[in-house]
Amino acid sequence: MAIKILGTGSYVPEKIVTNDDLTKLVDTSDEWIVQRVGVKERHISVNETAADFAIYAAKEALESAGISAEEVDLIIAASVSADSVSPTVAGSVQAAIGASCPAFDINSACSGFLFALDTAVSYIMRGGIRNAIVIGAERMSKIIDWTDRSTCVIFGDGAGAAVVTPGDGYLASKLFTSGSNEVIEIPSYGGDSPFFEGEKKKPYAFMDGQETFKFAVSKMTDDVKLVTEEAGLRLEDIDHVVPHQANIRIIDFASKRLKIPKEKFVVNIERYGNTSAASVAIALDELNKSGRVKRGDIVAMSAFGGGLSSAACIIKW
Repeated sequence: MAIKILGTGSYVPEKIVTNDDLTKLVDTSDEWIVQRVGVKERHISVNETAADFAIYAAKEALESAGISAEEVDLIIAASVSADSVSPTVAGSVQAAIGASCPAFDINSACSGFLFALDTAVSYIMRGGIRNAIVIGAERMSKIIDWTDRSTCVIFGDGAGAAVVTPGDGYLASKLFTSGSNEVIEIPSYGGDSPFFEGEKKKPYAFMDGQETFKFAVSKMTDDVKLVTEEAGLRLEDIDHVVPHQANIRIIDFASKRLKIPKEKFVVNIERYGNTSAASVAIALDELNKSGRVKRGDIVAMSAFGGGLSSAACIIKW
């Protein structure tokens, strides 16, 4: 199918919050967090928004791609934690970089970046769009209950971006949604309407950890198998796996079930935590910058999250 990745970029805020820092807020320990989740530290915003992160990541991706903002035809951003409904994250990026093109946001929780990428592919295949910026940007610290040790130890802030253009590198994809709020829910601001009599929930992320774990392992393994088969490849043909960084144990289980060596997985959860829609995008940028990925390499990307949703794709670099 009709894309290739021209360049990538990422950004995380300067402030680092360690596990020891969190022991001052909730009853937890570095050992517990590392063993249960795999996170050692995360970057947390002090005064920047998800849109600010996205702007930095997009500018870096443009530089990596070697194109100017004037050459951008479309910007799509994925986020569950934008600081404004309007302007959108993508719209803020468009204005900041000086592009003149359509720009809009989508939301599919932690799967959002891959949903946005697939959307960009569809626009490019239809014609009229040559260069698109696809972004995942999150200020998760905004929507976390910092008194809840089951969630506050997991998440971090940041953004990643990729510039895509026509090519032959998008071999197969799979998107999945099963609408439900029983396992993962992030209520939005309830408003102050004097007429609304429904429940107003706190706008913090809620997760059933055990059910999330089972869903994640199942979908990552099933989705990667499916897109690999659809691409006419075998699992052993995959050179790199870029997974959502939600929990190190999920990645370990997926590696074993897929029988893909752990060294093929891009893992950075220990430094960033779960950055939701930014997670796969940041990991992809790190893979690109590492020099490990070569032209012609087969890259599998997989994500899962609220919705419930999941997504996977196979790219030939």
